[in-house]
Amino acid sequence: MINQIGQVMLYVNDQDASKDFWTEKLGFEVLADETDGPVRWIEVAPKGAATSIILHNKAFVAQMNPDMNLGTPSLMYFTDKFDELYSDFQNKGITVGDIVQIPSGRVFNFADNELNYFAVLEKK
Repeated sequence: MINQIGQVMLYVNDQDASKDFWTEKLGFEVLADETDGPVRWIEVAPKGAATSIILHNKAFVAQMNPDMNLGTPSLMYFTDKFDELYSDFQNKGITVGDIVQIPSGRVFNFADNELNYFAVLEKK
């Protein structure tokens, strides 16, 4: 039986720029940066996280598997330092949306360097 999400595949146009965004702006760690022939993948994650993001070259994946859905996954991150994180993202020049109250708490969206949007939910 499945008991955890291990990795999320994120298909990007520029792997190095995306790696810089996730590590330098969000503080994720690089867990792996591997190349096997023409295939390169970069694994990033918050320190100690059980789930990681794999940055794949979108054009290469499309060439290898034309039927693959290369759309951005809808990811929701959790934080217990919501206001601090929101301000930090703004100070780093990250595109952030307005803070919105939803039934499960406060949430805001942010965009990476390729304008893929993700969400952050306050978890206390």
